[in-house]
Amino acid sequence: MHDKALPPTISAAEFDVFHDDPAAWRDVLVSIASTYTAEPLRQMSEGTVLVGLAGRHLVIKLFPPFLRDHFEFERAALVRLDGQLRVSTPSLIADGERNGWPYLVMTQLAGDGLTAAWPGLSEAQKCKLLTSLGELIAQVHALPVGDLERFAPPWNDFIRMQRANCHNRQARTGLPRHLLDQLPEFIAGELPEGPPVILTGEYTPMNLLVRGADLVGLYDFGDGLVGPREYDWLGPLCFLAAGHSARCEAFMSGIGASLDQACRMRLLRQLLLHRYSNLAAQIAMRDWQQARSFEALVARIWP
Repeated sequence: MHDKALPPTISAAEFDVFHDDPAAWRDVLVSIASTYTAEPLRQMSEGTVLVGLAGRHLVIKLFPPFLRDHFEFERAALVRLDGQLRVSTPSLIADGERNGWPYLVMTQLAGDGLTAAWPGLSEAQKCKLLTSLGELIAQVHALPVGDLERFAPPWNDFIRMQRANCHNRQARTGLPRHLLDQLPEFIAGELPEGPPVILTGEYTPMNLLVRGADLVGLYDFGDGLVGPREYDWLGPLCFLAAGHSARCEAFMSGIGASLDQACRMRLLRQLLLHRYSNLAAQIAMRDWQQARSFEALVARIWP
């Protein structure tokens, strides 16, 4: 279906401007939502794509054409994960397209965002929740990958591209100069390996729902990949556990693994090569920039 509000081609920079002008895309989301519900639409400012909540029941996600691979992965992941986990995930209601922009319609989940809830939890509750999160990730990783591999870049190609772009990205996002100087040699080292699993890349407070101290929901799979399981450990270990040995241990006990020094070093390399690597935003602890080497940084963030 044609919609003149949506240009058939748009660059990433142009989309960022479009995304930050809600009036420019409100009518499109309202039109899509009206096909599935009479409830009013509320636009969301967060997220990589255009998102609206239709009443209390539906979510509309509209993807720019250059993120069609994200749309395809999320659509497949919604089907793969629905009803398979210890927590709720959105159910796919429909998908479609407007002027070359694909969209998904899915159910809303009940629960409170972990970002807002986390500061009010006791340390014991935080550790309990991290153990539950580790168990959830292990449950996802135990599922068959199935056709999701078709919608993700080959892992070796992904890593090759991330290595090639790493220095520029880390310089742009504020990695300290003394660490930048050590970066090329460090990222050439050993990375996590293992059987390919479903990676959502999104086990962060922004994409988790809780009820009290209980984990109840997981959403947002457009950034997913297929590769070694350790990639998915980075969200919890950085956003929620950085600098706290008890939290790290609680999370790893849920996963069913341990963090030895070699594993820590592999994880730090993978963090630097993450699709959205930005240590200043991802490491939830103060003064990590003062570490004089990557070995010292590992000791600070994952003691």
